[in-house]
Amino acid sequence: MKIEIGLTSFADNGDIYTEQGKQDAISNAQRIRNIIEEIETADRNGLDVYGLGEHHRPDYAVSDPVTVLAAAARNTKHIKLTSAVTVLSSDDPVRVYERFSTLDAVSNGRAEIMVGRGSFIESFPLFGYNLDDYEQLFNEKIDLLLKINQHEIVNWKGHLRPSIDNLGVYPRAEHNALPISIATGGTPESSLKAGALGLPITYAIIGGDPKRFRRNIDMYQSIAESYGHKVDDLKIATHSWGYIADTDEQAKREFFPSVKASHDILAQERGWPPYDQNSFEREAGPHGALYVGSPETVAQKIIETVETLGITRFMLHTPVGSMPHERTIRTIELLANRVKPIVNKYFENK
Repeated sequence: MKIEIGLTSFADNGDIYTEQGKQDAISNAQRIRNIIEEIETADRNGLDVYGLGEHHRPDYAVSDPVTVLAAAARNTKHIKLTSAVTVLSSDDPVRVYERFSTLDAVSNGRAEIMVGRGSFIESFPLFGYNLDDYEQLFNEKIDLLLKINQHEIVNWKGHLRPSIDNLGVYPRAEHNALPISIATGGTPESSLKAGALGLPITYAIIGGDPKRFRRNIDMYQSIAESYGHKVDDLKIATHSWGYIADTDEQAKREFFPSVKASHDILAQERGWPPYDQNSFEREAGPHGALYVGSPETVAQKIIETVETLGITRFMLHTPVGSMPHERTIRTIELLANRVKPIVNKYFENK
C-alpha cells in the first residue's frame, strides 16, 4: 500500500515569530526564492508532492503558484507539483489549463491542478467577479476546465463566462490528461460535487478531530458510486498544519508563536476568538488537527489518519505564519528522512 507524503504551503510572509520574539518580515521576493529551495529540498530528500497556494494579499507571497512551481521544476526530478489551491472561481479555465500544461512540459509530466472555491475572497473583487455568483462561478468553470482537459477542440456554452465555439486550447499536456482534484475545508457541497464528477478530493483538516471527516468521505464515496464512478479508483488526500522537531517539546515551543500570530490575524478579520496555549495543546494532542511533535509522534498520527479515513496522500502544511527559513527546511528533512520511512514501513504489507 503506497501512501504519498508531501507538503503544502501558502507562502506566508508576515513578521517572523519565534519563542525569542518578533523579527521583521523578509521581502516577498526572498520568500519566493525560499519556497523554491523548500521544493528542491523536498525533492532531494524523497518526498512525493508539493502543493502551493494562491493568495492576493500582503501577508502571503505567492499569487501565481504555477510560476514558482515551474522555477522549481528545473532543479527537481521526481516530486509532483500542484497548486493548493487554484481559486478557479476567479480564474479562467482556459488560462489555468494552458499554465499547467506548460508546467507539465517543464516538469516532464509532474503537474497537477488542485482547484477550490477559495476561502479567501480577495481575488473576486480584484478580477471583477461578484460574490453573489460564488457557487455558479465554480460549477461553470470546473465544467469548462474538465472539458478542456479531455478535448483539444472545445465547444462549450457559458453564462458567466463567454462560450467557446469550436476552438483549440494549447499547449496540450504531453502524455495524458492533467490530474485535477477538488480541495475543500469540509463543506458537504464540495464532497458531493467531487463525488458526482468522479474527481479526487483533498480535505483541509485544520481544526478538530480528523476522524470526523469520515462522514464527509462516506458522503463523497456514496455519491460517486451513485453516479457510476469506481470508488476504489478515487484518491483521497488530506492536508493539515504541522511542524516537526527532534522532540515533542521542541516542536511545540517553536511552532506555537507563528501559529498564534497567523491565527490571530484571521481571527480579527473573521470574528474568531484569539488563539491561546490551551487551544494549541488541544489541537496538538491525539484527537486534534495539528501534526506537531517528534518524527515518531507525527508518523503515528499520520498512520492513524490513513487507517481511519482511508487516504492515499497526506500533506503537511508548514509553516503556518512566518517562521525562520532554516526551521522549515529542517522540518522538511525530518518529514522525508524520519517520518516517511516509519509510515512506509507500517503500510508496506497492508
